Amino acid sequence: MTLHELNILPKAQLKEELFKCCGSTTWVEKMLPFFPADDMVELLNDAEDQWYACSEADWLEAFTHHPKIGDIESLKKKFASTAQWAGNEQGAVNAASEQTLQALAKGNEDYEKKFGFIFIVCATGKSADEMLALLNARLPNSRAEEINNAMEEQNKITLLRLQKLLS
Repeated sequence: MTLHELNILPKAQLKEELFKCCGSTTWVEKMLPFFPADDMVELLNDAEDQWYACSEADWLEAFTHHPKIGDIESLKKKFASTAQWAGNEQGAVNAASEQTLQALAKGNEDYEKKFGFIFIVCATGKSADEMLALLNARLPNSRAEEINNAMEEQNKITLLRLQKLLS
């Protein structure tokens, strides 16, 4: 899709496309006044600004729209609208050893129990072992640190997905 094509979408369809990039209803609503957008750089800057203007509740909503790292079944079922993007983002997990996959599953469970939300990482370009190391490194953090870390990772994901949408 081109930027022009995105700019001329009916509002409901524009919201749907933006929601594929970030699962926060508030963020999507905050982005609507920026359309039509003049260029990609401006759109990415606006997307980031509006993300930072969201609340913790908005960030937590967005996190629920991601599969757990390595959870291929939830990718297929719950996240059909973004499964291709998320699958490509997590592509390295497909080549992971069974031991790494089990450690990711256990780490995800521990993380979610401790923080109350799933482990969010911009997986693009990272191997399963790298993601596992990041998960393990972040587990000792406080909840406040992890909200911030996850929010920053979600921002990276959103910006990448906007670029993919317009490629």
